[in-house]
Amino acid sequence: MSEWAPKRFWKVTEVVTSGDGYGVTLDGRAVRTPAKALLVLPSRAMAEAVAAEWEAQAEVVDPRSMPATRGANAAIDKVAVQFDEVAEMLIAYGDSDLLCYRADSPEELVARQAAAWDPLLDWAAATYGARLEPRTGIMHEAQSEAALAKLGAEVHRMTAFELAAFHDLVSLSGSLVIGLAAAQGAWPAEELWDLSRIDESWQEEQWGVDEDAAQTAAIKRESFLNAKRFFDASQSSDAI
Repeated sequence: MSEWAPKRFWKVTEVVTSGDGYGVTLDGRAVRTPAKALLVLPSRAMAEAVAAEWEAQAEVVDPRSMPATRGANAAIDKVAVQFDEVAEMLIAYGDSDLLCYRADSPEELVARQAAAWDPLLDWAAATYGARLEPRTGIMHEAQSEAALAKLGAEVHRMTAFELAAFHDLVSLSGSLVIGLAAAQGAWPAEELWDLSRIDESWQEEQWGVDEDAAQTAAIKRESFLNAKRFFDASQSSDAI
């Protein structure tokens, strides 16, 4: 799209009303998505976040520094046009949810996983009436279809913007339940990310920190936190 020119071409970035939502203009020109759709955002909070990213660009535009803009583009160009497919893909994580795959040894890791993950499974059962069962070993054992259907109903209630953020919350953590807990604010997002890294933290304690893996994990953590901020902005009560 023309707004994604390598070099900054505008001087004034503004938030404006646009249809039933908000938009961002660059010297009066409306920002559009890569597919040329008008970037209409569900809340002023999200529009201000997008505008701040555009305003922060220096001489050369760096899309990697613009997570809210990327999320909005994905919501409009990708998620909205294939909502059910995206929702079902994320619901499928529940059938092999990170929280359900447990070690059978050593005892300290078994206990650590249970202490970290059982409360999340209990929360899902209490909140949605959906009990996912822990497994040991690496062989897949299907979860209850009824439980997955109840969790899936919550996913299908989301908007395209919420689902775009939810995609990252689930795929980065490897857990449908963690994604739902983040979306609902049941735990702080930073804590949920740490809970998704129990196995990796254990390995680091045993063998030391791999610098490349640590850098990758840091990038994923920031993406997870950005997704939570985007989800919250999509629900802001200031929508028109």
